Amino acid sequence: MRKFSALLPIAPLLAIIAWVGYSFWQAYQPQAQTLQGQIEAQQYNISSKVAGRIDQVLVKKGEQVEPGQLIFSITSPELEAKLEQAKAGQQAASAIAEQAENGARSQEISAAKDQWQKAQAATQLSEKTYQRVNNLFKDGVVSEQKRDESYTQWQAARYTENSASEMYQMAKAGARDETKKAAVEQLRAAAGKVAEVQAYASDTLVKSWHAGEVSQILLQQGELAPTGFPVVSIIDMQDAWLILHVREDQLSRFQKGQQFSATLPALNNQQVDFKVSHVAVMGDFATWRATDSRTGFDLRTFEIEARPTQAVPQLRVGMSAIITLEH
Repeated sequence: MRKFSALLPIAPLLAIIAWVGYSFWQAYQPQAQTLQGQIEAQQYNISSKVAGRIDQVLVKKGEQVEPGQLIFSITSPELEAKLEQAKAGQQAASAIAEQAENGARSQEISAAKDQWQKAQAATQLSEKTYQRVNNLFKDGVVSEQKRDESYTQWQAARYTENSASEMYQMAKAGARDETKKAAVEQLRAAAGKVAEVQAYASDTLVKSWHAGEVSQILLQQGELAPTGFPVVSIIDMQDAWLILHVREDQLSRFQKGQQFSATLPALNNQQVDFKVSHVAVMGDFATWRATDSRTGFDLRTFEIEARPTQAVPQLRVGMSAIITLEH
């Protein structure tokens, strides 16, 4: 009892010494590291190949859309005018192809034949005239000049007859095979032009290729939309992942295929399991500079992409994820 009573005065001192010792022990124990990441999701921008004025936007922010759903429409008077021009060009090319295939009309063939027969008659008359003048020249009645003029007229009539005959034969034969082929190809080119403009015209009614939630509406009714400019953006939360930046000395815990748990403060600190799907080094600007003389080298930063192992209801883009690394 006396020994116990003697220890009572120094008991507070012993407690202080024990507390200080425990504090020093705790201070030199490896501390858990905390990393923070952020949720991202696949985003799709819906735009049009056609420039024009927004006619209607048929969705609202937060609305769920399905593939094939009409998102917005565009009015483009210039495109309608181009379509009319293309159709007119197609009709003209079709008429030319028909003309080449059918050949000359019966009236044209008849007219060519009449011209040939007329030239034949003129040749016969010129020949008879020359024979008469030549006989008179032999009798010394007319001069040699007169006979030469008559002969020249006869030869000119023969050439005219040959030309008229060729024109008649060409009218009967119709267009050459090369001309017909060229006309057909011109018709195909005109039809392709119409199809091209019609394809652009169909793109004035823009539909979604993906399912998701409307996150942004960048242009409203009546505003001008340039070619390829995004009008509506949608986010697919079914295709979400976690982005995390780690130093390379921590990379062994985040190899591709490995799983880890993270806490989501926005979801009442719900624990979610993630699986690493992609690892990539970041640029030199993201390098961690060494401050410990024992390492003596710079530590690079790596970007980790990890996807939830199970669907997480209410998961949203921008939510933080806290990862604790125990030593």
